[in-house]
Amino acid sequence: MTVDWARGGPDFLVTLDRGAGPLRTQIQDQLRAAIRDRRLGAGERLPSTRHLAELLGVSRGTIVDVYEQLLAEGYVESAVGSGTRVATMPADGPVRQAPSVVKAWPRPVEADFEYGIPDLGSVPLTDWSWAVSEATRTLPTAELGDEDPAGSRHLREVVTAYHRRVRSGCAVADDTIIVSGFRQGLAFALATLAQHGIRRIALEDPGPREHDVIARRAGLDAVPVPVDDHGLDVSRLRDTGARAVLLTPAHQCPTGVALGPSRRRELVAWADEVDGVILEDDYDAEFRYDRQPVGSLQGLGPARVIALGSVSKTLTPAIRLGWVLAPPRFVAGIVEEKRLSCRGAPGLDQEALALLMETGRFDRHLRRVREIYRARRDVLAAEAELAFGPGRLHGLAAGCHALLRLPEGTSEDAVVATAATMGVRVNGLGNYRFVPADAQTEPDPLPPALVLGFGNVSEHQISRGIRILAHAVRHQTAP
Repeated sequence: MTVDWARGGPDFLVTLDRGAGPLRTQIQDQLRAAIRDRRLGAGERLPSTRHLAELLGVSRGTIVDVYEQLLAEGYVESAVGSGTRVATMPADGPVRQAPSVVKAWPRPVEADFEYGIPDLGSVPLTDWSWAVSEATRTLPTAELGDEDPAGSRHLREVVTAYHRRVRSGCAVADDTIIVSGFRQGLAFALATLAQHGIRRIALEDPGPREHDVIARRAGLDAVPVPVDDHGLDVSRLRDTGARAVLLTPAHQCPTGVALGPSRRRELVAWADEVDGVILEDDYDAEFRYDRQPVGSLQGLGPARVIALGSVSKTLTPAIRLGWVLAPPRFVAGIVEEKRLSCRGAPGLDQEALALLMETGRFDRHLRRVREIYRARRDVLAAEAELAFGPGRLHGLAAGCHALLRLPEGTSEDAVVATAATMGVRVNGLGNYRFVPADAQTEPDPLPPALVLGFGNVSEHQISRGIRILAHAVRHQTAP
C-alpha cells in the first residue's frame, strides 16, 4: 500500500507491504530514514496517531508504538498541545547516502597463488562434525561456563603431547595458553615482553606481513634483520640491540628456506647473551616433503623460546584456535593479557579439537593433505622449470608456498598487475618487506621474485597460472 499524507503535516510517501514483515517496523524504519536524510525537516509536525493510522489502514496502537520508539531514540519530540514534531538533528556534516550499486562482472580467476591458504576443499568437515557432536555429548555441564583463563586443560595436554611427538618440543600443559589464532597469541606475548622491559624486537626481512604493525601496537620498536639462504642472519641480529626476535625457522616466510643448524645454535646463544626471547612462528612445519620436519626451536632452547602455533594452515582459518608455549616466567603474564582481553576461545571447539587430535583424525588429515600438496608442488616445479628455466623456484622442501625468482630487471609490480588483468592473483616479494618508522634510507633492494602459494589451487590451475605468469613476464620485459 502506498499513501501520501498532507493534512496536518509534511507531504511524505509511506509504502507498506503487508507480506514483508511487521508493519510497525516498516513505518518506523521509513520515518527514521526520512529524518536522518533531512527529507523531514526539524520542527515539522507529523500527523496525529489517529489520522496516520487511518491513512495507512493500521491500528492506532501501531502508530503510537512507532512514535514512542522514535521519541525514545531522539528522532522526534512531543509536547502537550503541539503534537509530535521532528527533532533537531546534530549538524555532523553532510548526510551519508547509500551508495548506488553497480553490478560488476570481474574477470574469472584462472589461478589464485595467495600465500597462507590451505586446501579448503580438503577440510575434514565430517571428522570435525563428529568431534563437535562428541564434545557436545560428553563435555560436563560444569565446563560450559567461562573457561580457565589459560584454556581447556584437556586441549593443552593434547597440544603439548602432539608438539613433543611431532615437533620435538618439550613443553607441558602448564606452559601452554590456548588462544583464538596465531595473531591473538602474538599480541598477548608481545604485550607480556613489554611488561618485562623488552622494548625492541627484530623481524625477518623479508618476512610475514604486518608483524611490524602488531609489534608497534604492543609498544615495541620493530627492526628488520636480513634473511639469506640459511635463514635469519644472526650476526646482523646482534647489531640491532634487540632483545627479542620473531621468526619462521622451519620454513621461512616468504623465501622458504629453513634456519640452518649452526644458525639455530647461534640464535639460542644470542638469546642467552642478551637475556632475550625467541618467538617461533611454527605455522606449516608439518608439511615437509624430503624428510622428517625440522624440530621446533622450543625443544632446543625451552627457557628462551615462545612457540606459537594454530590450526589455520593445517585445518582451516575458520577454526580460530591456536596456542602459545611459553617459558614459565612469561605464562602468568600472557594468561593475564588474555583474561583482560577476552572471555577465551569457544570451549566446545577446544574440546572438539582435542578429540580430533587425540583420536588420530588430525594426523590422518595431515597425511592426506601432505600428499595433495606434494603433488601440487611437483606440478609447480615442473611448470616453472618449463616456463622460466631451471633453478628459478626455491623453498620447495616444505610448506605450501614457494619463491619464484624473476629475471634481473623485471618489475615485480608490473608483472603482478599484468597477471591480475589476465586472471592470476599473486604477490611480489617486495610485499613482504617493511621499513622502520625512523629509517633514514630505503632498504637494499632484493632480486625480483613472486611468492606462489599452492595450498588452495588445483594442479590444472597451477599449470595455467604459471603459463600466464610467464606471459606477463615476457610482456613486461619486451622492448
